[in-house]
Order: sequence, then structure tokens, then C-alpha cells
Amino acid sequence: MPEALAPLPEHRAIPRMPPLLALGVRLAPSPPGDMLLTRLARKILARNPGVLERLGSYRRSRFVLTASDVPVSFLLDLTRELPVVSLHRDPPAGDARISGSLAVLIGLVHGVWDGDALFFSRDLTVEGDTSAVLALRNAIDDAELDLGQELASFAGPLSGLARRLIEGVERATGVPLTRSGAVR
Repeated sequence: MPEALAPLPEHRAIPRMPPLLALGVRLAPSPPGDMLLTRLARKILARNPGVLERLGSYRRSRFVLTASDVPVSFLLDLTRELPVVSLHRDPPAGDARISGSLAVLIGLVHGVWDGDALFFSRDLTVEGDTSAVLALRNAIDDAELDLGQELASFAGPLSGLARRLIEGVERATGVPLTRSGAVR
């Protein structure tokens, strides 16, 4: 008779996205949001060219990230020469879709939670080409991205203030908005 598997330890509980922050994401106008997210993705990939290399044969894929608690979907379109990210109220078509709360999706980028444990606990859903999702996960894990730091850098000379604001929101909400906030 096989032994029962012990639950995987999580070093941090998954926080709920504060309603005001979720509302802000949900109501964000698509054209400026698309431009900001595309610029952010291109900047990250320019600083971390290994991410695209690590994707291998999945370099020309379309990934849909659906924040189930907001609800909003982000399409990461790598089929073009330069990546494009767009916001959608309804999930668009893609090669693979990853769904979970916005806090889970952000926390995965920062290495806060184990994707396998989230999948088996049903806090994360994967549809479509699971091999593409695994390649994306490995590429992101390897790059050790920090979305908060990248966003703060858009503020130019006010980047220090922006970074402190992001860290304050992170402390107040528990949502891991930076890699440094990922380990507590």
C-alpha cells in the first residue's frame, strides 16, 4: 500500500489581492496598459536575452496569463519579432494558458511559490501546451526577474521614490511585487 505524500511546505501563504488594487488593474485602459506592459516586457527581455533563448522551440508562442480574481488576461505574444503584451477582459486564444490569482502569477515570477505545488493544490491551472508553459517557467526562474524594480525604473529620476512606494504596497498587501520581498 503506497504511503500518502506529505503536503509540500509553502514558505508563505497566498494573499488576496486588495479589492482597490484589483479594481485598478481591471479598469486599466487597454491601449496605455498594452503600451506599458509591452515596453516592460521588451525592457526585461533586452536585459535578459537568455529568457528567449531558454524558450527554445517555444520562442514563437502565445502565452495567456489569466488573473482569475481580477478578472483580466494578459497575452504575451512572442510570434512577432519584438514581443507584445496586451490586456484582455476575456481570455484570448493562445498556445498555452496559465490561470491563477494575480498574487499567484506575480509570486511565481519572483520565485515565492512552487508552481508544481500550486498546480496540484489547484491554485494554478495550466491549459494548452504544457511543454511551452514548463519552458516559460524555467526561463523565468533562471532569469530571477524583479517586476517591481523594472517598473520603478520607468520613473527615471523618481525611481527611488517609486521603488519605496512599490515596497510599501507590497508590505501592506502581502503581494510579492518585488524579488527582494519574495523572501521574508
